Amino acid sequence: MSPAAGRRAWAAVAAAVVAVLLSAVPALAHGFSSTVYVGLTSPKAGHVRTELRLEYDLLVVSAADYQKDDPLFRAGTAAFEDGDAAEQAVALDGHADSVVAYVTHRLGVTAGGAACTPARDGDFTIEQREGVPYALLVLDYRCPRSAEAHEVRSGLFPDSEGYVRDTKTIVTYDLDLTSGSTALDAQHRSFSTHQSGAERFWTFFRLGAEHLLTGLDHILFLLALVVGSRRLREIVLAATTFTLAHSVTFVLAALGLVQVPASFVEPVIALSIAVVAGWHLWRLWRRRSHATDLETSGHGHLSLDRAGWARLAVVFCFGLVHGLGFASALGIDSAWSWTLLWSLLVFNVGIETVQLAIVAAVFPLLALLRQRRPVVGLWVTGAVAAGVSLMGLLWFVQRMFGI
Repeated sequence: MSPAAGRRAWAAVAAAVVAVLLSAVPALAHGFSSTVYVGLTSPKAGHVRTELRLEYDLLVVSAADYQKDDPLFRAGTAAFEDGDAAEQAVALDGHADSVVAYVTHRLGVTAGGAACTPARDGDFTIEQREGVPYALLVLDYRCPRSAEAHEVRSGLFPDSEGYVRDTKTIVTYDLDLTSGSTALDAQHRSFSTHQSGAERFWTFFRLGAEHLLTGLDHILFLLALVVGSRRLREIVLAATTFTLAHSVTFVLAALGLVQVPASFVEPVIALSIAVVAGWHLWRLWRRRSHATDLETSGHGHLSLDRAGWARLAVVFCFGLVHGLGFASALGIDSAWSWTLLWSLLVFNVGIETVQLAIVAAVFPLLALLRQRRPVVGLWVTGAVAAGVSLMGLLWFVQRMFGI
């Protein structure tokens, strides 16, 4: 390799490493988002019963700040730090006016364009979702007139408050002779119960796509698969295996049939990134001077050797865990229904579309680089794998020990 080519190779390596390490910055904010769950039913005409499940500590600080209620903040924070669900409920009940004022200011229901009037129904209760305390608040909205459609607006826990990066509001409804589900966020704050099928599809498709795009841990895992696959057949098999695995646990977990705490899921996802990226580094080390060889040595089914099949097994096992991470983003665990299944499948389609787009964009470029400049391709993929593996190990330590 000429000196000029060598300089270009090292520049490419440096750029790849820097890109991977810098990309870790937004990933540290991946967990600093919140999900609100809203269930809407109509016991009778002019009456909308709303069950809200809101992250407890976030509700306390937001409501206390909105109402300038320092006693709520002190009592709620103390109960949260003690992990006492009963005291958490007492803190909310003792300052119900502040909490309800905050929630109803940011969550509204209208019927035919006329605002419905909310009233609290019963005391607060505390539930656990993936080890996180959630407050259950029931509001009865009384509407001035009957209407063929209701509109729901949600601006709960906006990033302007400075406490979370983003909030998704997952809504399920059985109103106006129709049922369905949707998701609201900062860009899409309202919906109508008479939304079209295309609108419902786009909502969950977008939610799945955004989750993968903003979840750098999942993207780095996919990148580790890409750089570790030397032929198109390998990446197709790896991506298919990952898809099948995470689809199974995604649906089971989102339906509430499988429950695994986030304290286990998140560290294992980080470990999976390090292991899959490290697998490529091990293959390079094992081949040493023959590492630039584009052909594999296996002659078994699908031209995979024992190491290739072992890699697929590892990808499948880790894919099962990634499915649990995808499900936690959607957070629906209600009883089985065709409406729910439809939402889950569309969400998954959004994930898969972005995943395929990443593979289609990155793999051909790497394949071309390996073919035209084998040594450069070797260093670039090795550097990317090293950076990804390093970040996976860093996240693993952070998530295991809460650093």
